[in-house]
Amino acid sequence: MDLNGTYSYADYLTWRFEQTLEIIKGKILPMAALSRRHQKISSFLHGNLYIFFEKHLCDVYAAPFDVRLFDKNKSIKANKDIFTVIQPDICVVCDESKLDDAGCLGSPDVIIEILLLGNSKKEMKIKKDLYEENGVREYWIFDPEHESALKFVLSENNLYETTKIYSNEDILDSSIFEGLQINLEKLFVY
Repeated sequence: MDLNGTYSYADYLTWRFEQTLEIIKGKILPMAALSRRHQKISSFLHGNLYIFFEKHLCDVYAAPFDVRLFDKNKSIKANKDIFTVIQPDICVVCDESKLDDAGCLGSPDVIIEILLLGNSKKEMKIKKDLYEENGVREYWIFDPEHESALKFVLSENNLYETTKIYSNEDILDSSIFEGLQINLEKLFVY
C-alpha cells in the first residue's frame, strides 16, 4: 500500500489491518495504541454523556465507530466518493437519519478527542480544521498529560471559536446542550 496514495471509504472497507486507521481527505493516518488512562477517561466521559443523553433524542458512541465525512459537492451515498473516515474517541449524534449499520454518515453534533503522546498535532490542527469545515457544532479536546481541556464551538459564520481553556479545577459545560457538564477534577483523577 502506498501511504502517499489517495484512498476512499470503498478502499477502507477492503482493508484488514491489525492497527486501526483513519482516512482524512484521502490520506491514511494510523492511530496510536490507547493507554489505560486514556481508556479510563474515555469511559468516564462516555458514562456521563450516556446518562445525560438518555433524556434527549441523541445517541452517544465511543470508538471504534466510523464517522464518514464527505465533500458536500459530491454524492453522499457512494463509498467511492467518501475520502474521510475517522474514529473519534466519543461522538454525539442527534440526527438519526445520519446513522446506519456502518456508523455515522455526516457530522456528529459533538466530537470528543483525548490526546495521546504523539497525536497532538493531528487532534489540535488537522482534526480541528476538518471538524470545523464539516460543521461539527462542538469539538472538545482533553489533554490528560496537562490535565486540561479545550472546547471549540461553531459560530454563526461556521468558524470555531475557542471559548476557554479548562484546567483540572474547572467544569466544562456544553454551549449547545443546556445542563451538560463535565467535572474535570473528577475526570482527571484517573
